Amino acid sequence: MRFRATVQLSGKTATGIPVPPEVVAGLGGGRRPPVRVTVGGHTYRSSVAMMGGRYLVSLSADNRAKAGVAAGDEVEVDLQLDTAPREVAVPADLTAALDADARAFFDGLSYSGKRRVVEPVEAARTAETRQRRIAKAVTALRAGKVP
Repeated sequence: MRFRATVQLSGKTATGIPVPPEVVAGLGGGRRPPVRVTVGGHTYRSSVAMMGGRYLVSLSADNRAKAGVAAGDEVEVDLQLDTAPREVAVPADLTAALDADARAFFDGLSYSGKRRVVEPVEAARTAETRQRRIAKAVTALRAGKVP
């Protein structure tokens, strides 16, 4: 579904695109439909969420840069219901560190929960930091928590 909207700034850096209710209804994916968003020729995966009484789809700094847009810009948006499975690529060193208990809890997490475990590990700049973050993640997962 295609529509025009103005990229909205909320706070200092958080941005989103308001989605008309009729577009959300037309997607047919429920209250928080997973979508493929295309803005400025750049496509990314997200979900439509209700915030402050209106539907929004997030637009991260990385996606803004790739699409060449900024807060306040009027943009052409194409939303498509995203029915493809959402998988998180787990780094080999994190996989190797997961014991049976930690792995069982990790496997039961949602896509976004898994991302909250994996992204800090992948963002580490040094091997030492990476190993510290893996150890922290494994400890939290064994305790049934997301780090």
